[in-house]
Amino acid sequence: MRIQAVVRKGPMKEIDEQEDLRYWLSRSPKERIEALTFIVSQYLKPGQRLDKTAVSKRKLSNGLS
Repeated sequence: MRIQAVVRKGPMKEIDEQEDLRYWLSRSPKERIEALTFIVSQYLKPGQRLDKTAVSKRKLSNGLS
């Protein structure tokens, strides 16, 4: 697995969320899960597990029409 760093700096109100959505939708489901797992692993302490009671499930739409 190799995650490529992508950096864009700017004010939050100027960042295009649709561009981010298009990027992640262009990645395979496996790549998206690997990236999410990596982010969560950085947040948790060693041996700590994710508290799944705080997670709400909802159907996502791709937002591209």
